[in-house]
Amino acid sequence: MDSLVNASSKKDLAQKTVYSILFSISFAHLLNDLIQAVIPSVYPILKQNYNLSFSQIGLITFAFQLTASLFQPFVGYYTDKYPKPFSQIYGMLFSMAGVISIAFANNFYWILISVMLIGTGSSIFHPESARISNMASGGRRGLAQAIFQVGGNFGTALGPLLVALIVVPYSQKHLLWFVLAAGIAIAIISKIAFWYRDHLIHRQQKKVVFADFQRLTKSKVKWAIVILLVVIFSKFFYSASLSTYYTFYVMDKFHLTIKEAQFHMFIYLIAYAAGTILGGPLGDKIGRKYVIWLSVFGAAPFALLLPYVNLFWTDVLMVIIGMIISSAFPAILVYAQELLPRKLGMVSGLFYGFAFGMGALGSALLGKLADFTSIQYVYHVCSFLPLIGIICYFLPNLKKG
Repeated sequence: MDSLVNASSKKDLAQKTVYSILFSISFAHLLNDLIQAVIPSVYPILKQNYNLSFSQIGLITFAFQLTASLFQPFVGYYTDKYPKPFSQIYGMLFSMAGVISIAFANNFYWILISVMLIGTGSSIFHPESARISNMASGGRRGLAQAIFQVGGNFGTALGPLLVALIVVPYSQKHLLWFVLAAGIAIAIISKIAFWYRDHLIHRQQKKVVFADFQRLTKSKVKWAIVILLVVIFSKFFYSASLSTYYTFYVMDKFHLTIKEAQFHMFIYLIAYAAGTILGGPLGDKIGRKYVIWLSVFGAAPFALLLPYVNLFWTDVLMVIIGMIISSAFPAILVYAQELLPRKLGMVSGLFYGFAFGMGALGSALLGKLADFTSIQYVYHVCSFLPLIGIICYFLPNLKKG
């Protein structure tokens, strides 16, 4: 890593895809989201140990994701003006503190504080990381975002598996093993920060931004942003039902143990990661509008079937849903960055923040609904959400002719 800048000319830095940086930031994303994934993965343990209601589980997710979402646009807006190559290190220190705290938490309010620390770390990590992946893309922005985001998806997938293997058989304090992930991430991020700093110096005189090829009026740009935010609402409100309550759903409907349910969650999350790999490069080839449209609205028939099938077909449908719906976000983020190419940090922060915010709102409201009705009823209601994706038809096509 130390020899990255020396190995390439400054011209190469601006024009070539720097895969070593992309895979490094992707692995850091894996570790960051692995730590985040610990939170929903320990819900069954926390619910059992401290007699928490589904409403309280929803509020824990709300506290985490609100913290993760609230600061992101502001972090992105600030770093657009004043880039901070080493800021991600501070973010990871917040996450490390949160992991240590939740390992010892023994009441609802202590758990809330712990997840808010992790959420704050996430809000610092994502905007600058998205900017770094764009800097290293060499123009292949969809591919770069897919590589970056698939790291996070794999981290999210590994979370419940590692919790099932390390924490469930032993005790809550075994969450301290995840401090190692934060330590490794800090080491990787530190190396990337030096590349980022040198790259910024090179770009100061020669500002490299996305080609402003869409030539849309300001009103059309605003309308496109609004449509994308509606799509984010549909996608992440539905995803909240899957990420926060899926283990409870399969435990309730199919009478599984916590450990068995975590393995079924792992199957879905691996499929989600695979879909992300496909979505970015596909958007580069056929146009991001079509990937966004198909990946959200296209999940609708499978989501509508999900509440009515047995365990085997639940796994099959969850794999299909995961692959389809996850392919949207790399395309959404790059599409938004192409709409506002001079505000990369703010756009990245806004969309990551809004995504986390919708997940937070969804988790809180769905937890209330589950307490008043049942967890299976929640899945019947949420199955209609992907239908909102039909609004993507009205997005302008930004694919270059």
